[in-house]
Amino acid sequence: MAGELNEGSVPPYYREVYEAIRSKIEERVQVEVFQRLLSRTDLPSAVQSQIAEHVDYTDGFLSKLSLYKALALIALAQQGKQPSPKLLENCIQGKPFNYSHFKISVYRRYTDFDVFHELLLQRFAYRMVPALPPKRMLKGVLTSMSERDFIEGRRRALGRFINLVARHPFFSEDELVKTFLTFNGSDVQVKMRDACKKMGDEFMTNTMATLAKDYLPADIQAQFSSSRELIRNIHNSFHKLRDRAEKMAERSKENATDLLMFGRELSTLGSDGSPIPSLASSQSTWGILRQSLKGLSVEFALLADKGAQQGRREEDDVVEKLNLFLDLLQSYRDLCERHEKGVLHEHQRALQKYGMMKRQMMSATVQPKEQVSVEQLESRIVQQENAIQTMELRNYFSLFCLHQETQLIFTYLPITSHILGAFVNSQVQGHQEMGAVWNDLQQKLGCLFGVDEMQSPPLTPK
Repeated sequence: MAGELNEGSVPPYYREVYEAIRSKIEERVQVEVFQRLLSRTDLPSAVQSQIAEHVDYTDGFLSKLSLYKALALIALAQQGKQPSPKLLENCIQGKPFNYSHFKISVYRRYTDFDVFHELLLQRFAYRMVPALPPKRMLKGVLTSMSERDFIEGRRRALGRFINLVARHPFFSEDELVKTFLTFNGSDVQVKMRDACKKMGDEFMTNTMATLAKDYLPADIQAQFSSSRELIRNIHNSFHKLRDRAEKMAERSKENATDLLMFGRELSTLGSDGSPIPSLASSQSTWGILRQSLKGLSVEFALLADKGAQQGRREEDDVVEKLNLFLDLLQSYRDLCERHEKGVLHEHQRALQKYGMMKRQMMSATVQPKEQVSVEQLESRIVQQENAIQTMELRNYFSLFCLHQETQLIFTYLPITSHILGAFVNSQVQGHQEMGAVWNDLQQKLGCLFGVDEMQSPPLTPK
């Protein structure tokens, strides 16, 4: 059962085992099933016991996430790595989950999305939370986009938002996310707020929160800076790729419109019943040629349809995938800004406040004051020291989460090959389909006008 493993991922074999077991269950798997699987590995019994200790289960059942982490630990242990909470936290990066098994449709207004997004930021301030598209077109901004195009763009963006949230390994099993995706009632906002109040933010519920410092690399700041710069460059390049792909898709649709109009003009030309002057009728074949032009609009309409299909393929298979990845990259950049402007700024401000209190305390000891005021100042200093300690823990936890989210970005980078494959496939399919219609049109022209007639006539009389 050994397999190649990169840190933060799970080998294909274990993914297959996971899918095979998961496909036969709804929400969970019996502990006995996992124990039988574990006992059939080649791991020492002591290591098997360690793995079992790190696997969470309730009432004799493992959740999907626990099952996946357990399989990942088996793979890591077979490579000689020591099963630990740190490995558990890293291994779950590689498997995005979805909610297709719920088979439920729910109605959500934009305000529901807005509240959900707000609560996600409160609950997971140290994670990549995708941004929401604007509710309305910005007033006073010059744009050629129609209201219909804006609504369609917003619908696509909301779909990408849900896609990224549901696939995030730390969001997918959270009660807040489950409530938004599955609750079928009119008071979903109240339900979400209640769920968020009960849980608090991730720092309060994550078992790694107070241990984060011990699992951070010594050069975490240097790694963070270099990764951030690399991801910023990738983001800029993907922005340019998306813009070019959008232009190509737009050109395909414009080409489809031009082909349709070209065919209609040929039909109009062929339907012209104006008599041919006797001066030209003796040598001109225009009358016969004109009758033949009417039938060509069918092929040009088919070409236009193929061109429109090509434009839609480029939008759905290429542009939309690029937009999805851009949304993810932008959420990473937003997270970096939250880390610097939020946790670091609050920590620095708390230290400044603490220093001011210490100076006041020293001044009070030099210049005797009332005992009550000195005791109050001492109490405030103790409270501030506790606040600083909490800030330091949050700062390390924020860096720990940033480290994990950076790994997640690099896990998604191979999507580049899928996007390129989709781009090439769309072009091959489009050119083959349109090429077949052009070939049919060429043969039809040969039958209508003859091979000699299809050659370019001289522009000047001999």
